[in-house]
Amino acid sequence: MTKLPTSLQRLINELSKLPGIGPKSAQRLAFYLLKQDNIDIGNLSQSIAQIKQGIVFCSTCHNMGESDPCITCLDPRRDQSIICVVEEPLDAQALDKSGQFNGVFHILGGVLNPLEGIGPENLQIDSLVERIRNYELGIREIIIATNPSLEGETTSMHLQKVIKQSHPQIKITRIARGLPMGGDLEYADDITLMRALEGRREY
Repeated sequence: MTKLPTSLQRLINELSKLPGIGPKSAQRLAFYLLKQDNIDIGNLSQSIAQIKQGIVFCSTCHNMGESDPCITCLDPRRDQSIICVVEEPLDAQALDKSGQFNGVFHILGGVLNPLEGIGPENLQIDSLVERIRNYELGIREIIIATNPSLEGETTSMHLQKVIKQSHPQIKITRIARGLPMGGDLEYADDITLMRALEGRREY
């Protein structure tokens, strides 16, 4: 059996560690990179090597940025009294891109998952409570926008309990969930249908 060169096999092994990349996809990517110009490869490897040097995490919202505080937290046009709590930075990006949210974000850094040993102390929950307490003008609303998974729901309920205990005056909302555009009712699962009915509104 013909063996691949060691350097190529090492690259395939490393690429296959990335989420959503299996051994076959890793092979295709490795062979694609092998065919590219040296300048392209150099730029890619330099970008990967420097990724952690150019990124800082905001001490206020824990989002990725190039400064601390991040540009979102510093933006005077944003409503600082409304905080949207999400799992990861990409969730904040997606909501921001919608153009429908003008508040600020708080990144938890994951969800509660006892099976994987992730408890409240592993997430940015205490810093959220502290952030609410320290904000001079007062927080009016906390929007919980964790994913509609079992872990996301568990995290949402925990957040609601913790915030209500320390700040009972604050309005807590949960993003609506339901059927996606173009989706068919017959293919939707029971929980999605239930959430869609719960989130119905009057015309």
